[in-house]
Amino acid sequence: MKFAYRFSNLLGAVYRQGNLNFSKDGNAVISPVGNRVSVFDLKNNTSETLPVSTTKNITCVGLSPDGNLAILVDEDGAALLVSLITRAILHHFHFHKPVSSIRFSPDGRKFVVTKENVALMYHAPGKQREFNAFVLDKSYYGPYDETTCIDWTDDSKCFVVGSKDMSTWVFGAERWANLIYYSLGGHKDLIVGCFFEKDSLDLYTVSQDGTLCVWESDTELDGLVLKKSRDKPKPPRQGEDEDEDEEERVEGEEGEVIRGKAEAPKEKEETKNVRYKQRNKHFFNKEGDFNNLTAAAYHKPTHILVTGFASGIFHLHELPEFNLIHSLSISDQRIASVAINSSGDWIGFGCSGMGQLLVWEWQSESYVFKQQGHFNNMASLAYSPDGQYIVTGGDDGKVKVWNTNSGLCFVTFTEHTSSVTNVTFTSSGFVIVSASLDGTVRAFDLHRYRNFRTFTSPRPAQFSSLAVDVSGELVSAGAQDSFEIFLWSMQTGRLLEVLGGHEGPVSCLCFSPVQSILASASWDRTIRLWDMMDSWQVKETLPLTSDGLSVTYRPDGQELAVATLNGEISFWNPHTATQSGSVAGRHDLQMGRKETDKITAKQSAKGKSFTSLCYSADGESILAGGQSKFVCIYNVKEQMLMKKFEISCNLSFDAMEEFLDRRKMTEFGSLALVDEGAGDGDSVNISLPGVRRGDMSSRHFKPDIRVSSLRFSPTGRSWAATTTEGLLVYSLDGSLVFDPYDLDLDVTPASIRKQLRLQDWASAIVLAFRLNEKALKQEVLETVPHDQIRVVCGSLPDIYVEKLLGFVAACLEKSGHLQFYMTWAQSLLMLHGQKLKNRCDFNMYNIRYAVALSKQRGMKRAAEEDEGVKEEDEEELSEEMSEASVEDAEMML
Repeated sequence: MKFAYRFSNLLGAVYRQGNLNFSKDGNAVISPVGNRVSVFDLKNNTSETLPVSTTKNITCVGLSPDGNLAILVDEDGAALLVSLITRAILHHFHFHKPVSSIRFSPDGRKFVVTKENVALMYHAPGKQREFNAFVLDKSYYGPYDETTCIDWTDDSKCFVVGSKDMSTWVFGAERWANLIYYSLGGHKDLIVGCFFEKDSLDLYTVSQDGTLCVWESDTELDGLVLKKSRDKPKPPRQGEDEDEDEEERVEGEEGEVIRGKAEAPKEKEETKNVRYKQRNKHFFNKEGDFNNLTAAAYHKPTHILVTGFASGIFHLHELPEFNLIHSLSISDQRIASVAINSSGDWIGFGCSGMGQLLVWEWQSESYVFKQQGHFNNMASLAYSPDGQYIVTGGDDGKVKVWNTNSGLCFVTFTEHTSSVTNVTFTSSGFVIVSASLDGTVRAFDLHRYRNFRTFTSPRPAQFSSLAVDVSGELVSAGAQDSFEIFLWSMQTGRLLEVLGGHEGPVSCLCFSPVQSILASASWDRTIRLWDMMDSWQVKETLPLTSDGLSVTYRPDGQELAVATLNGEISFWNPHTATQSGSVAGRHDLQMGRKETDKITAKQSAKGKSFTSLCYSADGESILAGGQSKFVCIYNVKEQMLMKKFEISCNLSFDAMEEFLDRRKMTEFGSLALVDEGAGDGDSVNISLPGVRRGDMSSRHFKPDIRVSSLRFSPTGRSWAATTTEGLLVYSLDGSLVFDPYDLDLDVTPASIRKQLRLQDWASAIVLAFRLNEKALKQEVLETVPHDQIRVVCGSLPDIYVEKLLGFVAACLEKSGHLQFYMTWAQSLLMLHGQKLKNRCDFNMYNIRYAVALSKQRGMKRAAEEDEGVKEEDEEELSEEMSEASVEDAEMML
């Protein structure tokens, strides 16, 4: 259990790219963050990262109408079918090409995926119990360029697809006689959004240049006529559609092909075809040449159109009159995604440039949810003394405080003007100290949320390391340019002393947890121990074999761990200044090969080292991380590797694979070094210094995966790491619940029976469940008088109610005291039903599963009876069904 830490949550990033989705009830936002998905509960103000990940960054997410399933598609077209109830992966699939959008039909029976210039319609999983969860139904060819957006009619009869070739195509989900396909023009830029009107074939299309077209159909949805006889698809002419046929062969699935480029087959019966005409054309007010429309969403019941622009402005219009309801600037970056919840009250915005996720209630004009992660790398983190909060500092100059329970940031300090290199809490837990390259060390108060101290040096210095002593009175910071250590008083803010002696940059500082001794690691290959009680003199100097990168004390202060540039971790006794052991960790880093490297990954790993160290809460093991995708945990006593945690499997980062892909190698070099320069509209990945907008020099790069800081929670139940991916939190599977009965040492069967003799029924039940012996629990329950059951149920602690209810349900299956246990169940549900309500949703899914299973078995039995099944087979089938029903009931309870 000591090393059974698992990925728990992802903090520090709330949105990267892709489309946002609201849950079915509209109370949660589903946001893609890199190759993971986070769910933000807006009612309870909590967040959760699903324990599933794709191989590359997620580009689009499709949510089923009932909110039970989600399809995650990454940059390469690899898809995962995920259950949002059990948080499990149900199916893997690969579309072989990048997918631009995905949308389920309103009835949940089909979903459409657009890639390149084709729209593929699949049978949605869940409605039928098939083995293959992705069954191709039809392929629709029409646009000449890449497709961008999808929308369905309310009755799932037709869908519309927008394209980059400035055209919009309406397709029939079935073989309608009067609507096979219909192409709409009228725009001068790529289509950003296309939307059907409620219960109608009327359309709205929005293009990137800020143009809205209103299309009116001459046919209602009820006027669609189903084609009686299906004509075989026309074989393509030689050399015309070979690419499409090759695409279908890649899919490896059979499906009907509908081509909008060929002539539509003429019907023998005279049926009036569906026609569209442009009723109106509206233009958005543009502010500048670079204010392109980047995202759009439409809420059909309220006729509200929401549009987001590259300048961070969004508009609310009422259609079809195009009345402006609201306009607001929420960011200085482009709005990448817009979503509206089911009621139409809340609007979600995602800004990929700044990593922002906003939920706006437009009627009251207020924020429901407002979060922003570090839009640059995170450099450092620290746990509060009680483990409830985590503070992070990033290259964007911000200091953010996160709640570990909710996973949300509740305060951001922006006083620093340059990168924050280190952060820490004081022992009281109410003061945060941060060091920055802007030459200041700042102290922040968590009571009033203000910067109440600013420490500076006589000469400007860039502070790269920081430490605060146990009392919280001494603040020390190391400079990377002057090789000095500065000491300030927290009370007065005055500079107490400048410690000189190091001959290289000071890389790390750490105070002893039990003594007033400061340990400093430097690139001059020494560790110096400074005595704060004796005129700040050097107490000891520990020689190292290489440059010192990180130093940390064991929680009891009796040992010192040092990470050096040669990849080793050495352990020292600070009292005797002797080395007690070392670990060679260079081979454990396993650095991958970058796409620009001229040497192999094995040779590159020789120059890598650990840059962050942290002892576990009990001091028996140590965590180490550096320029690698692995975090290693070593046993200090045995000096051996215990476990390696892979912090990411995202291939969108550089140096993730040991060998380069030979398919990307050409006679001119690696294809990965070729910058296509496509960009995404007017935005850029990295802007030139001082340029606010209009910088067209987009430079594409793949960030390296690395661990910049590691910290163990003071409770010992979790640890966190700041990485390129974000702030990753790993915790133990079980949750720690404080229970006063855990403090008793005499929890024995004798003490439980003693409580029964004293007629203290509630205490006896609690102690019996602490021991968790089935016979003893049954003895205690059956000793309780019948008329005392309701009183006992009302006095039970909440954490034992669910355990007792489960035990009662198990006893109901086998015990002969049916009425007795039914009384227990009734009393528990009547008194604690409201608290157990959060379990009801999951039980509903179990009940649905049991009903579907019984129906399927009933149909199977009816079919076998029609075929004349023998009586022996029928008896076996009935026995199997009875056993399965018992298992289903147990699972449900």
